[in-house]
Amino acid sequence: MRAPHCSHIDVFSRFNPNNERKTYYVLLLTAVTMVIEIIAGSVYGSMALLADGWHMGTHAAAFCITLFTYRYARQHKDSRKYSYGTGKVSVLGGYSSAVGLGLVAIVMLFESLYRFIDPVQIHFTEAMIVASIGLLVNVVSVFLLHDHDHDHDHDHHSHHDHNLNAAYMHVLADALTSILAIAALLIGKFLGWVWLDPVMGMVGAVVITRWAIRLMKQTAPVLLDESIDRHYAAQVLQKLEALDADVTDMHIWRVSADHFAASICLNVRDMQSPGFFKRQLAEFGKIHHLTIEVNHI
Repeated sequence: MRAPHCSHIDVFSRFNPNNERKTYYVLLLTAVTMVIEIIAGSVYGSMALLADGWHMGTHAAAFCITLFTYRYARQHKDSRKYSYGTGKVSVLGGYSSAVGLGLVAIVMLFESLYRFIDPVQIHFTEAMIVASIGLLVNVVSVFLLHDHDHDHDHDHHSHHDHNLNAAYMHVLADALTSILAIAALLIGKFLGWVWLDPVMGMVGAVVITRWAIRLMKQTAPVLLDESIDRHYAAQVLQKLEALDADVTDMHIWRVSADHFAASICLNVRDMQSPGFFKRQLAEFGKIHHLTIEVNHI
């Protein structure tokens, strides 16, 4: 059976090829550094360095998710399979990366506890050199992934790329673990506090867990069709009531990170059309797709 024809299709998807390209470069940098740090951490006995290496490995996987979601969203942006486009694909990628970030923190915590109980010999100088290289890569990656367009448009209802934000959080987490590793190795070398190396691993795990939770809180509401804030909905309701319309049902929910759709049912006494009410609600710019049902009583 032939699919029904529709003259107007809303696609709430945004694509930034520049963000996708920057993520690819960061993936290459991260993968190379990951291999170097894991080998060096194992050879030189540094838990902080080893944790940083494995941490980079999970971030490399997260960047693969980021690139996959960019490509998938772009390839399916015109597909009739998705009612409101692929706007939530990047949000899903961000949420998945946040889950991965949390799992990394848990592994880091348990590995650090094990090293705290059963310490190993650490080659401080060699481990610090490799950790410094890792930090340098992190700094370069931070500048690559920094969303200048987002900052520029922040005061003009900027568009949120949760996918890029997740990648950025992963890079920041990498930078943190590199800094903690270097600090632990320096203090351990000159003061003999070998126990500080696994302690820094624990501290990093706690901080990364907080970042993961923060990213989940940003993305989960979008995936769960979060309603628009109550104040905004109340303004819409007030506008309709001022037009002598009885609102019997109203839903305003997210269809992407930056777009809201609304479905409103009205009982009216005059013969106003749905188009009349759509024009009256045009001032509510957050609503990008509006469906109105009018029942005349």
